[in-house]
Amino acid sequence: MATYDPLRDLERFANTFFETGRRGPRQMPMDLYKDGDHYVLTADLPGIDPGSVDVDVDGQLLTIRAERTLTAGEGVKWITREREAGSFLRQLSLGQGIDTERIAATYRNGVLSVTIPVSEKAKPRKVEISTETDSPVIQAHETEKHAVES
Repeated sequence: MATYDPLRDLERFANTFFETGRRGPRQMPMDLYKDGDHYVLTADLPGIDPGSVDVDVDGQLLTIRAERTLTAGEGVKWITREREAGSFLRQLSLGQGIDTERIAATYRNGVLSVTIPVSEKAKPRKVEISTETDSPVIQAHETEKHAVES
């Protein structure tokens, strides 16, 4: 026997009402971390066809788009529907020091992974310090002045 919970029903109604009126793309949950000389972005996209996932780089702007469609036969009466269908969008400003030519992405088990490498110019490097013995020595010579006797 199911118990009646008016707050749960009110929450479902509010979610349905506000989600139905929602327009535009939804955000996807993501994580971002640095691993050595590259960043890794992972985004949850469960139930999304890999063919609908699009990753673009325009200058320093990374854009991820995806589309989820939920199919149901005609005459289906939904009892509950909590999975969202529609467009998903996430944009990140990459900033300087990123090698945009080598960004790579994989989609596996509903998770999109984007590897964002740091450019060679932005990687830390060791600066060699020269010492006096290593550097050329500049010597000054005095010129002798001869007095002319008359």
